[in-house]
Amino acid sequence: MSTHRQTYSTGTPWEKAVCYSRAVRVGVHIFVSGTTASNEQGETVAVGDAYQQAVYALRKIELALSEVGASLSDVVRTRMFVTDISRWEEIGRAHAEFFAGIDPAATMVEVSRLVNPDHLVEIEVDAVIGE
Repeated sequence: MSTHRQTYSTGTPWEKAVCYSRAVRVGVHIFVSGTTASNEQGETVAVGDAYQQAVYALRKIELALSEVGASLSDVVRTRMFVTDISRWEEIGRAHAEFFAGIDPAATMVEVSRLVNPDHLVEIEVDAVIGE
């Protein structure tokens, strides 16, 4: 039995260069790629502001989920990669604003750097849509 695969891409040059999709849905499972605070022109939004970067990334994630038939309420897992773990409260506050009452399993880890040095946080999510 074959499961339908649906992808959503934003059309940014990185997706084509690296061959990835912003979101992939296979059956009831949805996976959203690591998402940063880069706008459509590749410019970093809210340089130096971890909270606003997290909010921007989470809005992009929310849009990607909607494009494949899901919403934030379907999210079961989040992963947050941060370049300075001492700023966990700022990033955690943004996460809480989007996921209050949903309470997905979550991980936040410090990484030595992200692709763009202006990025302070990268977030990815997994979701499951009820059948």
